[in-house]
Amino acid sequence: MKSRLNTEKKVFRDMVVLYCKKNHTVNSPCEECKKIIDYGFKKIEICPYGESKPFCSKCSIHCYENNIQKKVKEIMRYSGPRIIFYHPITSLKHLISSIFKS
Repeated sequence: MKSRLNTEKKVFRDMVVLYCKKNHTVNSPCEECKKIIDYGFKKIEICPYGESKPFCSKCSIHCYENNIQKKVKEIMRYSGPRIIFYHPITSLKHLISSIFKS
């Protein structure tokens, strides 16, 4: 079974790639988005909450730098409503997980 952190990384990457394909380049992820993915993965890995970490949007610790946090919010706002059409099973699992984690 995949760990919760690996699942969160997959969802994060899928959302950034979707955003990039629709807003930057067809050959996604572009260099800027690769850096965002790498940064997000690093932050997920070192989260002090570990496997029980909340979703970043509901976390009391904001560990992203301000400029990256703004970009990630923009990406999530764009990709959030659209991701279900591209990755329906992953999206549903993420939604269910968010409901039971609240």
